[in-house]
Amino acid sequence: MEITRNRTLMLVVICLGFFMIMLDTTIVYVATPSILSGLHSTLDQVLWVFNGYLLAYAVLLITAGRLADLYGPRNLFVAGLVVFTIASTLCGVSQDVNQLIAARVLQGVGGALLAPQSLTLLTTLFPADKRGAAMGIWGMVVGISTIAGPTLGGVIVTYLNWRWIFFVNVPVGIVAVTAALALIPDVRPGKRHPMDLVGVFLASLALLLIVFGVIEGQRYDWSTITGWITIPELIGAGVVIFIGFFVWEARQAEPLVPLELFKDRNFTVMNWTGMAMQFGMQGIFIPLTIFMQSVLGMSALASGLTFAPLSLASMVVSPIAGRLTDRIGGKWLLMTGLFLFAGGAAGTAWTSTLGSDWKSYLPWLIVTGIGLGLVFAPMTTVAMRNITPRQAGGASGVLNTTRQLGSVFGAAVVGAVLQNQLAASLRDQAASASIQLPQPFRATFVQGFAAAAKNGLQVGRGQTGGAQLPAGLPADVQHQLLGLAQQVFDHAYLIAMKPTVGVAVAVLLVGAVACLLVRGNRALKIQAAKTELAEAAAA
Repeated sequence: MEITRNRTLMLVVICLGFFMIMLDTTIVYVATPSILSGLHSTLDQVLWVFNGYLLAYAVLLITAGRLADLYGPRNLFVAGLVVFTIASTLCGVSQDVNQLIAARVLQGVGGALLAPQSLTLLTTLFPADKRGAAMGIWGMVVGISTIAGPTLGGVIVTYLNWRWIFFVNVPVGIVAVTAALALIPDVRPGKRHPMDLVGVFLASLALLLIVFGVIEGQRYDWSTITGWITIPELIGAGVVIFIGFFVWEARQAEPLVPLELFKDRNFTVMNWTGMAMQFGMQGIFIPLTIFMQSVLGMSALASGLTFAPLSLASMVVSPIAGRLTDRIGGKWLLMTGLFLFAGGAAGTAWTSTLGSDWKSYLPWLIVTGIGLGLVFAPMTTVAMRNITPRQAGGASGVLNTTRQLGSVFGAAVVGAVLQNQLAASLRDQAASASIQLPQPFRATFVQGFAAAAKNGLQVGRGQTGGAQLPAGLPADVQHQLLGLAQQVFDHAYLIAMKPTVGVAVAVLLVGAVACLLVRGNRALKIQAAKTELAEAAAA
């Protein structure tokens, strides 16, 4: 009885720590307009608040798994909690956006130290007959934390302020650290793996160059940054280094990314599916959250509650999809889920108007949530079905890493498209609206919006894209300009949002079609039988 109770408590502690870091990947969405306004930051700067965290988290995930071989998973789990808790405090006290970005990078380091240890600890501490239930609870926590972030964030931002989405981690982190040290034993694996520091460096540099180029492209007009360095050259260098990373990995005895895993078709397709799903989540949360608060004028709480049906639908569907996967296989569930996710996202964007409210979004977000629920559980099951116990650790690390890379590229690409489309639509809308102004003020009004993209675009609460309107105007003209500027921003953002979400929809549709390559249960059983016959013949 004591052992059972201790295992239950250990599961609670492990899930608590993992819940905290997964929650922070999405809770920031709903606070974005408040952060933009509170720190007087621009759209490209706040994209680094997402990607600083996601980049550090994604790149260091597999490396942190290797560190556990040296220092023990319990100790790395605790170290991750400590770093994450300290970083959360620094996020909350940040006085400008650069401080916040630096603290978010540190949060990503803490999250990366912690995340791989959760599965390792569950595998080590729970016997085979109890492990499935523990993994099921862990998986449910992952799903809930990822999709509940916007709703919880809305409550916190409305009744406190955006800084408290980080401060709430502090008491939780302290409790989790104390409980982990008291309850979780310091188990050590029998085998140690070498550290691939060159691989870590190449992957980190490649991703940094590509993501920097995509996010900052609009600010530099997709041209020269300084001297001879241009945005296309930066992205190109990142791609070349990324290719070099895979060449290096192919020659390592124990690579950071075990490329042999990708010989399994289902594992390969599920890595793409995971990336597409995370990309799609960035594509709907980032532009729609800003639209709800900065254009429609919703409070953070109203915005978060608008997303609540998505969370609830996913929570209901996920366990059902998990059980169905064992009976009928995951292929058609995954395809259906991704198509529903894409359809819900498209409907949410294309039916949006300047008069939309929560009721307008309700059916579409429910469809989106059902789609997500159909993807979460089958994706992991299908990916890991053919993986041997010897490969399980590496496969889990790769699958988690590619999902986070989907978030990284999703935030970067969605942000870049949103900036590009918004810059163009601001100019067009300003030119059309300027005819309402007296002739002397028309050119200045249009130029103010044309220059906004160069300054990074300001899209927080009460802002109008960052347009610089002339000072010293008569009061009546100033009032007219401000009112017209708000109209221009509202219409321009609505226009820009739709193709931005469209990019995410396209990625999700490609992911859905790719699931046609998934081998069903029958094919897998035939393959397993052939393997057994071959092994018997060889013996």
